[in-house]
Amino acid sequence: MINKDNETLFFMLADDHTLIRQGMMFVLDATGIDYKAFHASNFEQIRDCINTHFINIAIIDAHFPEGTSLQIISEIKEKKPDIKILIFSGIDENVHALKYLNAGANGFLSKLSEEEEIKHAILTIIHKGEYISPLTRALLMNSLNNRNLVNPLQSLTERELEIARMYAAGYGNLEIANMLDVKQNTISTIKKRIFKKLKIENIVELIELVKNHS
Repeated sequence: MINKDNETLFFMLADDHTLIRQGMMFVLDATGIDYKAFHASNFEQIRDCINTHFINIAIIDAHFPEGTSLQIISEIKEKKPDIKILIFSGIDENVHALKYLNAGANGFLSKLSEEEEIKHAILTIIHKGEYISPLTRALLMNSLNNRNLVNPLQSLTERELEIARMYAAGYGNLEIANMLDVKQNTISTIKKRIFKKLKIENIVELIELVKNHS
């Protein structure tokens, strides 16, 4: 349990869309809790908020213009491990929830959720320190039999993983091809295969996956 004796709770609402943050405040008002909310619309503001203010719960979008929030989750947990993080996002929970939980989030909630479900998620985080939706709970159960759901890098072959790590280290197609003594178009083909297996679209996401799962 986060708060005792109805003490004021401090939230950080982090989303690059003002309307989403305002909407979350309406939901917080509806819960009847005593709270104060700080707003952040990008990674720099998130870091400033965490360093400047005491925060109980951070409600964070999964995607920002700077990239996914996987890295910022890890930073928050490293600096302030007691902060509870709820990912509130429009991305597919079935595909992405586990990697955010594995990065340190305490819950994952879809922006498609009804208001009552959002209120339930917030109150559950307050009282239990985590929120696991029925869908994510099923994913966690399935992950016991399929480790790729927890660590997507395990879906890669040894060579694909080697190349993924080289990309994450900052090497480009030509450099990797020269280092491995193969053709550049071979590396490009493997890169596409890596992206498809990991369900990612760019190098930034690959770097975050390698960092969080290696």
